[in-house]
Amino acid sequence: MTPLLRAKGLGKRFGAVVAAEDIHIEVPAGQRLSVIGSNGAGKTTFVNMVTGYLRPDTGRIELEGEDITALGHVQIARRGICRSFQIPQLALELTLRENLLVAAAAAAGRPSLWRPAEAAGHGERAQALLQRMGLQDDADRPTLELAGGVRKLVDIAMALARKPRLLLLDEPTSGVSAGEKFDAMRRVMGALAGEAATVIFVEHDMEIVAEFSERVIAFYSGRVIADGTPAEVLAHADVQRYVTGGAGHRS
Repeated sequence: MTPLLRAKGLGKRFGAVVAAEDIHIEVPAGQRLSVIGSNGAGKTTFVNMVTGYLRPDTGRIELEGEDITALGHVQIARRGICRSFQIPQLALELTLRENLLVAAAAAAGRPSLWRPAEAAGHGERAQALLQRMGLQDDADRPTLELAGGVRKLVDIAMALARKPRLLLLDEPTSGVSAGEKFDAMRRVMGALAGEAATVIFVEHDMEIVAEFSERVIAFYSGRVIADGTPAEVLAHADVQRYVTGGAGHRS
């Protein structure tokens, strides 16, 4: 069966710095995959290449067999690969609901300048996401007033509003307090349970990785050094040496 995503021999350099080297990854539809590695390991470079923000110097990226290597991020998003960012990309002057309406309208094509997104039929999608992520109580507050952890959830909800086939989350618990990180991630995974999206999330917190991943890929110095179940990868000698510092499941 053709995987949803296939990366074949990806390479990327920035001058003398090797950001990615000979990366081969296949991701089947429906998988929950986390990507780990120390700062500068190549995680974000990989995500940026898959989402069209960077073009690889070598190799090929396929979405269900279609070569998308040369496409830009807008074209790739239209094919169903969406992402959230480590720093949420929100319109702070709009309410939470309005941000979701804009995202849902954009997913359906350019919204009419003369017809509000809610009137165009996107209100139900926005409301469903609000409820599934437990955000309905804040729906009509300006996004500027929301705490950082809530903004992170809104950014992820906006990516989901586009009905992605593949969703990439960049550090979904970043900016969320230690006491709230599991609740935040459960909200995200609960919302994803109602979607057909395959999920790849970049994460530094090994407790989150161990709890919410079915597969883990570890990067070091631009290369994949381990690929397997959370237990296998977190116990891998190179992962403990270069990623977790021998800390096992601790972040």
